[in-house]
Amino acid sequence: MSTAQENVEYAAEEAPRLEWAEHAPDVYKAMIRLDSVAKRGLDPKLYELVKIRASQLNHCAFCLDMHTKDALAAGESVERIVQLSAWQESRHFYTEKELAAIELTEAVTVLTGGTSQTKSGGGFVPDEVYAKAAKHFDEAELSQLVAAIAVINAWNRFGVTFRKTPGHYQPGQYR
Repeated sequence: MSTAQENVEYAAEEAPRLEWAEHAPDVYKAMIRLDSVAKRGLDPKLYELVKIRASQLNHCAFCLDMHTKDALAAGESVERIVQLSAWQESRHFYTEKELAAIELTEAVTVLTGGTSQTKSGGGFVPDEVYAKAAKHFDEAELSQLVAAIAVINAWNRFGVTFRKTPGHYQPGQYR
């Protein structure tokens, strides 16, 4: 622990409301299986960027802790992780393919509007956002990407609802 960290006083940890995986183990196991198949064929760094961005939007501290650590373990840079919350102003840190995935993540995560909602494209995921993603991902990859976005949004709902405590995850812990 660094000196700076030693001098910081943190609020007491808030205990999770309940350990949902213990009470719904079949659902938890199904989520683990779904997560493992949703990421097939996707670049591991891109997959983690998508998970981080959805978790930022959903305010899931537990998932942010997990996926930033997993992204670092996969070789992602601290700089790109830090800039992700301001990706629109930091586009130069990401490839066009990554930007398309991040923008699609926002559109799928924030279905009722938000920064990704535009006048064109009728519906919750604007045509222009979908078209950008379709330009960079073949149909199989795009299907996997949307599956990965859907899965992290489901995980976020569990984490936020049951107040999973961040800070204790180690990369690979739940694999």
